[in-house]
Amino acid sequence: MFKSVLVANRGEIACRVFRTAKRMGIRTIAVYSEADADALHVREADEAVLIGPAAARESYLVAEKVLAAAKATGAEAIHPGYGFLSENADFAEAVAAAGIVWIGPKPASIRAMGLKDAAKKLMIEAGVPVTPGYQGEDQSDATLTAEASRIGFPVLIKAVAGGGGKGMKKVDRAEDFADGLASARREGKASFGDDRVLIESYITRPRHIEVQVFGDSHGNVVHLYERDCSLQRRHQKVIEEAPAPGMDAATRKAVTDAAVRAAKAVNYQGAGTIEFIADASNGLKADRIWFMEMNTRLQVEHPVTEEVTGVDLVEWQFRVAAGEPIPLKQEEIHLNGWAMEARLYAEDPANGFLPSIGKLEHFVLPDDVRVDTGVMAGGEVSQFYDPMIAKLIVHAETREDAAAELSIACSEVEVWPVKTNAGFLVRCLDHPRFVEGDVDTGFIAAEEAALAALPLSEDALEDAARYLRFQCSNHWEGDPHSPWHGYDGTLGFRANGPSTGLQDVVVDGVRRRVRISPDKYAVSGYLPLSTNSGVSFEDGQAFEIRTFAKAGAGAGAASDGSLRAPMPGKIVATPAMAGDAVPKGAPIVVLEAMKMEHALVAPFDGVVETVGVAVGEQVGEGTVLAVVRAAE
Repeated sequence: MFKSVLVANRGEIACRVFRTAKRMGIRTIAVYSEADADALHVREADEAVLIGPAAARESYLVAEKVLAAAKATGAEAIHPGYGFLSENADFAEAVAAAGIVWIGPKPASIRAMGLKDAAKKLMIEAGVPVTPGYQGEDQSDATLTAEASRIGFPVLIKAVAGGGGKGMKKVDRAEDFADGLASARREGKASFGDDRVLIESYITRPRHIEVQVFGDSHGNVVHLYERDCSLQRRHQKVIEEAPAPGMDAATRKAVTDAAVRAAKAVNYQGAGTIEFIADASNGLKADRIWFMEMNTRLQVEHPVTEEVTGVDLVEWQFRVAAGEPIPLKQEEIHLNGWAMEARLYAEDPANGFLPSIGKLEHFVLPDDVRVDTGVMAGGEVSQFYDPMIAKLIVHAETREDAAAELSIACSEVEVWPVKTNAGFLVRCLDHPRFVEGDVDTGFIAAEEAALAALPLSEDALEDAARYLRFQCSNHWEGDPHSPWHGYDGTLGFRANGPSTGLQDVVVDGVRRRVRISPDKYAVSGYLPLSTNSGVSFEDGQAFEIRTFAKAGAGAGAASDGSLRAPMPGKIVATPAMAGDAVPKGAPIVVLEAMKMEHALVAPFDGVVETVGVAVGEQVGEGTVLAVVRAAE
């Protein structure tokens, strides 16, 4: 076994690998960018090396810098994590050529499965069923448009080198195909350096089923059962579980056998995932599940497999990379109970799930479940990297118990001022359809109204308002102009006095009136920000509360037609020009930030008055990008 390992990644990925390495007595080495100088993975490593500026393409994605760090620190092995260079065959070859152990599959296997079109052809030869579509080499607009029409809409455009939903676009109508193709190409080029695409038939009720496989250098390949990753938003996984609900023994055998055949077809070594798409219109059936792609690396959602099998997959990676056989035979790997994982993202569900960046001034996660994270209180969510800040993982005897435990865990999340999707996760987990296992990849879109952000409950609002009143009455005691001066002309709060009745506050910019009774004083889930403001946490959701007098005029003002950058980023497209007549919802400017594209659209029917940015321009948060004038 090697004695030291460098993790060519960051955040929770690096922290996860370090945890196993330390348990096994292996020295840990981190690499970091200038933006990550104070990051948790840097602090947890035995040694750390700066490899470049904040942008990943100038640091984490530069193979030469990572190799130089490995040589300088005497690293005996390199673990690529997941993402970044983890599926880069050239990097894997360079690591081996430098005399360093590569903790991953052979470069030939990575190449064979790295491009979706080539992988599908290989799977057809291996007898693995694949999704109907087009994987041809002709990438002309005319050919791709014709193939989409032949397949029939809706279709899914996918970057051939893609993953994680990047470079993937669903197109419902022929007239929208050109825009979807252009966007998929841009994202593919930006994220993977490859703008080629393939086209697949879009399954109307798809389930995302994947099988964890493992191979070694002794010719052994095993599976560790399946995971269900169907709960997705814009092709990004939100909640994963193992095993898959509704999976009977015959279907499980068919899909796991197919996964093992797929891995053997490329002489696979190490951890990998075979991803399938299932038509769930009539439940899971063996003849309605097709191969989509193979991820030649460990997956973000690997903890649910670890929880139901009792296996440490990173330890297996280490042992197999060191030349050892897989520790268990297929018949020794068993399913035990149910596991679920929720991805906690720094994003604002109330604002179109836009990523949220900034310092984690208040950061509290549950302490009675497994938490994989790469950030800490006082740390920062950067614009340069993926917005996932933690994974919450539970294991229980039944699926119902697992869902209930994970819902409680998500409800205990307290993060401020960065916005998170914790409240959204609670609502997903509590939804009757999810509890029943009636899920597919369209679940979130179909149930959007039920999953929307909920207002602060009256009980929590009363507690928060009472606490604010207490703060302000102490601060402004005797001031008749205080906003907390009672409606009856007396001080608004008296510890032993009678109730003063109604009080106005502003919750997330909306004025609300609450009746405050002074007969209870315990306040939980409340974070004071100042004398006249604070944050109330309820079911994972954060609500900013202010005194009404301090809220300021214009809090509810209508849009003036200015489209402002919601975060720092780069302009990648300007579909509209000054003078264009546009309907409400039409894209005006497309911003690339945190590895995804975000379209800023017309807030109403009108005319584009100005477009003040150009493609390629970097903009800061709040920059006016364009102005739309309302139609007369």
